[in-house]
Amino acid sequence: MRIIAGQFRSRQLRSLRGMDTRPTSDRLRETLFDVLAAMRPEAIADSVWLDLYAGTGAVGIEALSRGARTVYFVESSAPAARIVRENLKSLGITEGFEVHEREVPRSLRLLDSAAVACDFCFLDPPWRMHRAYEETLGFLSQSRLLSASSVVIAEHEKRFDPGERFGGLNRTRKLEQGDAALSFYRLG
Repeated sequence: MRIIAGQFRSRQLRSLRGMDTRPTSDRLRETLFDVLAAMRPEAIADSVWLDLYAGTGAVGIEALSRGARTVYFVESSAPAARIVRENLKSLGITEGFEVHEREVPRSLRLLDSAAVACDFCFLDPPWRMHRAYEETLGFLSQSRLLSASSVVIAEHEKRFDPGERFGGLNRTRKLEQGDAALSFYRLG
């Protein structure tokens, strides 16, 4: 697993052994950032990200590599949160991020009460946790974490549909690649 583009291009990232953490593939991350760049060419530079169910931190680190201002990594698994920190340290990234080692719902409430507003929110719960999509997208739709220009991206199994609408959050695009899919949501 490697960084696709930006300041840390081609640098390797560590991952956990086993199947508990399923990192977003290099190819799917590349597709994700290509789509975001096409949506808003200036999108990534100086942006604020939430990387929920962060796993190895690959998506958030890719955003930092491409010029994101801040990434909030949220990961409840202690071994995975340790890998996120190790990946950041190995790249020499010392600022522009926070690692929240706690459950996503609790972190979202804390970030919302701290008046954090993100440009992009990426969520990739373990695929067997179908309810996590509904709970997370539902909370985001009613929070102050999103603005009218925010984009929420949910990675999910191709054969599972997380849903079209969550309150004011509507799916605008669905992209499939291999056994994975990306659903893009916006307010409005």
